[in-house]
Amino acid sequence: MSPHVVAGFTPPTPADFWQPLIGDGAWAVTRSMIVIVLSVALIAALMNLAMKRMAVVPTKAQFAGEGIYNFVRNSIAIDVIGTREFRPFLPLLLTQFLLILVNNLFGVVPFIQFPTFSRIGFAVAVTIVTYVVYHWVGVRRKGVAGYFKGLMPSGIPGWIAPFVYLLELMTFFITRPLTLGMRLFANMFAGHMLLLVFILGGEFMLLHGANLFVNISSFGAFVMGIVMTFFEMLVQFLQAYVFVLLTALYIAGSLAEEH
Repeated sequence: MSPHVVAGFTPPTPADFWQPLIGDGAWAVTRSMIVIVLSVALIAALMNLAMKRMAVVPTKAQFAGEGIYNFVRNSIAIDVIGTREFRPFLPLLLTQFLLILVNNLFGVVPFIQFPTFSRIGFAVAVTIVTYVVYHWVGVRRKGVAGYFKGLMPSGIPGWIAPFVYLLELMTFFITRPLTLGMRLFANMFAGHMLLLVFILGGEFMLLHGANLFVNISSFGAFVMGIVMTFFEMLVQFLQAYVFVLLTALYIAGSLAEEH
């Protein structure tokens, strides 16, 4: 018996996240590609609806749109980057937050049920944007030599300075982007995998269980599936928030005069 098959039940595997709709191989149009295009269209439509006819007494749509904008502006951009520097980066932070949040929440939306960032390529793409921006900001502010000089913390004894500098180089150029992208991908992948296990496992136990006890036990799997769905929604929001918060922190660090 295959190790991936338990008494007729085939659990979900990473291969299930590769869902080509048109074609195959590297040039296939996949489900995740369609979902992210759908998310962009949805975000544009909703924000246009919210801000098209702004009034002193806001409509529900305007109130919701302003709430999201103010959350990113006040709780992330201003708090982290500062009141004097935040404005040029607010569009980036708001776009990243909305894009990641909507695509994460698609993982629990009926008929879509696919978190785009469970495919690592999409997490890498948004991470590259952050990576380029915070290095570009630092170089533009301090110059190439000043930027690399600023990586060294002040007050480090000379004998250990080369090791600390090497560590800082690895942190800025390797560790930061690696952990930023992997955190988003791993949480979305693992969370969706858990939901699939509980829901598909419960369905199999209910419909194909060997006896009545197994059929009844499927109720527990469905309950856990529901509980995990709400927990996953919390994680989906937190991952969008953490990603944008770290982006703001990296930008703020590049703007700072001292490391």
